[in-house]
Amino acid sequence: MSEILLKEGVPEMKAYMRLYKSTGWKEPGYFGIERTREALKNCWLVVCAYSGNELIGSGRIISDGVIHALITEMFVLPEWQGKGVGRTVMRHLLKRCKEADIRKVQLFSAPGKAEFYHKLGFTGRESHSPGMDWNFDTGL
Repeated sequence: MSEILLKEGVPEMKAYMRLYKSTGWKEPGYFGIERTREALKNCWLVVCAYSGNELIGSGRIISDGVIHALITEMFVLPEWQGKGVGRTVMRHLLKRCKEADIRKVQLFSAPGKAEFYHKLGFTGRESHSPGMDWNFDTGL
């Protein structure tokens, strides 16, 4: 495997959108280049993984910078999955949380991916206190 280089900050958007689309995620998560760029700029931390000049993975955190952090996205190009890219990105995200003494780090796991996060020290929430989503189309 070639060396993985991590960089913090907003990446080149065409490469990011290619990475995003490789996940198969659909609306309402995809908002176009300009809204996605604005979302990335407003994050507490964005980390991108590169092989040479190719963007192969990314993770991002929204946070108050003191108590709470939410890992909102963590994805890797399909051809790079299983090669340590995701683990490298996640370890960097968690290291930066530790440096800031942020102790409440949360995420939502995609179906079938929970074991990946368990290996990094995450635990599932109790069934009596599940997370919830607000439905933009029907709420209020």
